[in-house]
Amino acid sequence: MARTVARTLAAPLLFINLVMYLIVLGFASWCLNRFINGQTNHPSFGGNGATMFFLVFAILAAVLGIISKLIGAKHLRAWRNDSLAAAGSSAVIAWAVTALAFGLACKEINIGGWRGWRLRVLEGFVIVLGVTQLLYVLMLHAGWFSSTYGPGYRDTEYGVGAPGGVGEKGTTGVTGARV
Repeated sequence: MARTVARTLAAPLLFINLVMYLIVLGFASWCLNRFINGQTNHPSFGGNGATMFFLVFAILAAVLGIISKLIGAKHLRAWRNDSLAAAGSSAVIAWAVTALAFGLACKEINIGGWRGWRLRVLEGFVIVLGVTQLLYVLMLHAGWFSSTYGPGYRDTEYGVGAPGGVGEKGTTGVTGARV
């Protein structure tokens, strides 16, 4: 039971982040479409000088976050060291790009000007995702501190030797006395 502490905490966080990344992808795509079409006077859009950069990084963060969550779901199902490598690395990359979008959202808020409700909602979601994605990364890597929290990097429960097959230098994997 103790080995599933991080697993039970990471699963709801994974689902919440997946839904939030899908919402960010929808809002950022809509806003970028309006921005490209030159419809910045739309009542629910607006924007300033940082808007274009923010929208591009928000879409990139959303796509990477969605893929990261799909890989993370596979890891939560398997909960092994080999699946942790893929889930952990994709989660860190998604968090890094989300942190860039987080910084651009803060810059856009700092510049000010009139921004529509869709852009403000997108900024809020990206800021919240920056924090929750970091928590998710920490939950995935909790086994690094202690193996009671999940699979760690020092566990060697598989891949120890060749079971019944040929090992190094042509020796068999069978142990016993030689006759």
